[in-house]
This record gives sequence, C-alpha cells and structure tokens, in this order.
Amino acid sequence: MGKAEEDRPYRWGRLYAALRAVHGFAAAGRVTPATDRELEDTASRPRTVFRGFLRNAGLDVLAARERGGAVAEAAATAFADVARLIPPRRMEGDQITPRAERFRQGYEAQLAEYRKAWEGLVD
Repeated sequence: MGKAEEDRPYRWGRLYAALRAVHGFAAAGRVTPATDRELEDTASRPRTVFRGFLRNAGLDVLAARERGGAVAEAAATAFADVARLIPPRRMEGDQITPRAERFRQGYEAQLAEYRKAWEGLVD
C-alpha cells in the first residue's frame, strides 16, 4: 500500500468496513454497504462508533461462526482484519469529517476486497 493510502482517515475507513462486515455476518449472514448517512456519522465521531462495534465484536464473531460455512470463514477473516487495522496506539477521537472522502475511499477499498473474496455474501 502506498504512503498516500496510509493516512488515518483511509485506514479508519478500512477498519469501519471490517467492523461492519463482522456485524453484518452475525446479524444477517451478509454485508450490506453503509449508507451515506452512516459514513458521515462515523466520520464525525469515529472513536465512538468504533467502540460501539468493538463492544459487541466477540459476540458477533460467535454468532457468525455459528452460521457455519462461508459466513463463518468470512467472519473469522474480517475479525482478523479488525485486529490488524486497529492502530497500535491510542485511537484519536478527532473528527475526520474534513477528510471524509479519504475515509470513504478506505471504506470502499476494503469493501471491494470483501466483495471479491466473498462473492454473494457482500452486497
């Protein structure tokens, strides 16, 4: 990944996609894209939104794994991505709204990887 793609908003967009994927596999057995409003809301308060997903991530992984098959495998991979994408330092709580386009690009890049890997499980 090039340096331009490694800025915080881009990385946090990728993390958001991974968190939503884990939750989506648990709740519905599939991932649906975030709405524009959800992306805007997350960009305005990323740390709060991420904490909400992280509080339930373990239970979401277990629920998705109980579905078995491709959903279980995809959930395990997305959960590993969450761990890999969380920065190894305190998450700043600052808004990334001024860089919301970079956040969206990171989100869409990660979602595209998931669509390719799990055809039929990601809308």
